[in-house]
Amino acid sequence: MNDIDMSVKFGALELSSPIVTASGAFGYGTEYIGAVDYSKIGAVTAKGIRKDPWPGNQMPRHAEVPGGLVNAIGLQGVGVETFVKMIVPWYRQNVKSPLIANIWGGSIEEYAEVAKAMTGHVDAIEMNVSCPNVKQGGHTFGQDISVLSQVVSAVRAATTLPLFVKLAPNVPDIAPYAKACKDAGADALSLINTIPAMVIDVENMRPVLANGSGGLSGRAVHPVAVKLVYEASRAVDLPILAMGGVYDWKGAVELMLAGATAVAVGTSLFSNPGVVSEVYDGIKDFCSRKSFTKVSQLTGALNAK
Repeated sequence: MNDIDMSVKFGALELSSPIVTASGAFGYGTEYIGAVDYSKIGAVTAKGIRKDPWPGNQMPRHAEVPGGLVNAIGLQGVGVETFVKMIVPWYRQNVKSPLIANIWGGSIEEYAEVAKAMTGHVDAIEMNVSCPNVKQGGHTFGQDISVLSQVVSAVRAATTLPLFVKLAPNVPDIAPYAKACKDAGADALSLINTIPAMVIDVENMRPVLANGSGGLSGRAVHPVAVKLVYEASRAVDLPILAMGGVYDWKGAVELMLAGATAVAVGTSLFSNPGVVSEVYDGIKDFCSRKSFTKVSQLTGALNAK
């Protein structure tokens, strides 16, 4: 098992492992030191950053449900200036893995401005396009192909960093959105984001979350992620960072067979920080049992017939 090559090439990034931490589940990258074996992490995706500090939503803002978690954290963050001046240097001193900055904004201009500010400080950018475009009536960037193309193009023009787009799952067909990202200059795709969901306290007859609704993550969304990764990988020839309900190596292997180049762990980290090592070791053992010499050989190896 020791001779398995666990490295993957994800666009311009050379990752020592196919395991990445998902944005929003791993803080700014150093919070899990001492609890997670960072040598088995290919890259860390920091929690979402916009231009200015953002407080997020009111409490309560998460609720456990069968098969997962519904959260409405609201993208709380320190803002790009603090992130670049304080968070990134601390990360570089303590962690060797590449750092991916997840960015968001309320306008196309804000996305581009944040991307430009990140250039020279992080190793790649992941765009969260599941945000409302306040300048165009509040429509979500990732659910309007025209606006999606515009925002990706603007960010592409603002930075030379590898650019990943994290797509929304709640669209009729993922293919045209994936194609729009590629045509606009994206280097890779991330999917899936959380699925819109709501939890009600029946005794009080009120929503559990202060925000009313939130996003569902965890085991329940895994089959959805597998399907969308499969469809996106056949629509475009971009590397895919897949996420959604990865609690063990089997879930990660499923996503890679469906077409993912790398796999992110998120919600499972909250209950089991050891999941990183378990997934890494499990994938490596699977490759050995199936006579794969490189983990990259799993990508798209599904026998669909």
